[in-house]
Amino acid sequence: MTRTECVVENALAFVAASRLQRERDQERRRQLSERVQLLTPPNPHVVKILGGEQLSLKLDS
Repeated sequence: MTRTECVVENALAFVAASRLQRERDQERRRQLSERVQLLTPPNPHVVKILGGEQLSLKLDS
C-alpha cells in the first residue's frame, strides 16, 4: 500500500469517526433538550393568552 493510499484511508476513517461522534452528540443534545422542556414550568403569560380549559375531577365515582 502506498503512502497516498494510507493517508486517504486514515482520512476516511477520521471522517467516519467524526460523523459518529457528531450523531451521538446530536442525540445527547436532543435528549437533554427534551428533559429541560419537561422540567421548566410553562410561561404564565403564554398560558393566560392562549387560555385553557379546566378539567373536572370526578372524585366521587
